[in-house]
This record gives sequence, C-alpha cells and structure tokens, in this order.
Amino acid sequence: MGAAAAAGSRARCRCGGKGRARLDPCGGLCLLLTYLSVGYADYVILEHILLQAGFRDSFWCPFHAVAFNLVLLMLLICHTRAVFADPGVVPLPDTALDFSDLRSSNSSNAAHQNSRNNEDWTVCNRCETYRPPRAHHCQICHRCVRRMDHHCPWINNCVGELNQKYFIQFLFYTGLASLYAMGLVLATWVWPLDRISASRAEGYEGGVAGTPIQIAHRIILLVESIIFGLFVTVIFYDQVVSIITDETPIEQLRNRFQKEGHRGGSHTRKPKIALLREVFGRGFVICWFFPCNFTTPSTSGPAYSYLPNYDV
Repeated sequence: MGAAAAAGSRARCRCGGKGRARLDPCGGLCLLLTYLSVGYADYVILEHILLQAGFRDSFWCPFHAVAFNLVLLMLLICHTRAVFADPGVVPLPDTALDFSDLRSSNSSNAAHQNSRNNEDWTVCNRCETYRPPRAHHCQICHRCVRRMDHHCPWINNCVGELNQKYFIQFLFYTGLASLYAMGLVLATWVWPLDRISASRAEGYEGGVAGTPIQIAHRIILLVESIIFGLFVTVIFYDQVVSIITDETPIEQLRNRFQKEGHRGGSHTRKPKIALLREVFGRGFVICWFFPCNFTTPSTSGPAYSYLPNYDV
C-alpha cells in the first residue's frame, strides 16, 4: 500500500514526444555562427572573386557560381535536417516510474525487463523511463537518446541513431565547400600573367591581386576555410571510424574502463559495409550523399550490444 501511495503521489503527466526537452544557448549561438559563415563565404566568392578577379567574362564565372552555391545548398539542407530531425529520443512514460518498487525486489525488476523481451534494457533514473541498449542520457537535452554519439552545439541537437546520417553529410559538404573556397582564393593569386594584363585593360587597377579590401576578404575567407575544413575533417573521420567499429565515443570511453571488468569481449562485429548501411541506408552508395531516405528502414533497427547501466 505504501509503495502504491508513493507511486500515486509521484505520478505526473510526462511529455512522451520525440522532441528535445530544451535548447542550449551555446547551440543557438553556434547555429547563428554557422549561417553567418556560410553567408559570408558565398558573399566573398561571388562579389570579391568571381566578379572581380578575371573570372567575370569567362565561362568559369557562372560555372563556379552555380557549383559553389549547389554545394552550399546541400550543406544547408543537411544541416537543417540534422538540426530538426529526431536523433532517437527515448519516449517518456505517461507516469513516472516507481523506483521504490524497482529497488525493493529483484524479481519485480526482472519482470519489467522481460516485459520488453530484451534483458539489456535498463532504467534511466534521470528520465525515469526504460531505455534500450546503447541509449545514453544527454545532460544538455535532459533526455535519453538511442545510440547517442554526442551532443553537437553546431546543430544544437544530439547526434544519434536517426540523424547521424544527416550530420555526417553536413560535415562532408562543409569540408567540400571549404576546399572549394580555398581553391578559388588561391586561384586568384596564381592566375596566369596574361589574365592580369587583360584585367587591367578592363579597368581593374589591382588586376588579379585586387584592391586591399578584396585581398582582406580573401584572406579572411581562406583562414575560415582552413579552420572549418580541418575541424570537420577530423570529426568526419571520427564519425566514420565509430560506425565501422560499431562503437560510439561514449562506448569507447567506457570500454577503456571495462578491460579488466566483467565484459569479456562478447561484442560481435558486423561487416563494415553493413554497419555503414545501417546509418546511410541500404540503397546505392550514390544515395548516401543525399539528405533523404531512398529505402525503407529496417524494422529491427541497428543491432545493439550489451552495456552496463551507467548514466552519462
């Protein structure tokens, strides 16, 4: 009776939706910085390179303008999907769990586990909900996320089971845009000499070198491209490694402390291509570059491995 009364007193309406509980102010600032950086790069490429550096009267001006903006468009679409997509938030129950019952009897706990036909399900005492294997609690979103990789402020969202594909695509197109911008900036400094004379004949005093303002914008864009390019390249590599090794960074960190523990290396690896298809889809590889689903997701979902009940 006491346990029932305690459960009744603790019962409250819970939000069982899939959205994030709260937004991170730092994440909002990173979102703004992302859009400002993309807009600035597009402005410099169009205004201070393609229209002012000898490209304007050639075929390469419209070609690079269309190609670069196409890359930026894909970048923004992937980023938007990563921001607003559900990362795999574990739904909350309508009523808070009665932890007094869960802790008072091992048989009761086992019954709750068996009700989901998966002995690897655990209970998060922060969300007060059941969570599947490899789900972890995000201290920023204040929710558990399935196969959580990390919370990324640049998308103001967690990177998890359902939006990791869009996050990796965002990294890919960001790196491609950075490389493209660096190439165009460097092209203005190594342009053939005959182009310099042609530009000066058309009235551009600085020729390919440009005015001091143009040079300043190009240098800023070059530095921005190098910084963001290196940054996303490292994260992209880390994401691919975590997929083909079938271990998120959280799991990798835990495994370092479990080498001498009770986990005996029973985790079986799938083929690398199978692990990649779990994230990007089972269609053609060319479809992996587009931020949409071309195949029906697997009903069983990605394979889960056992992890002890630790809160992160």
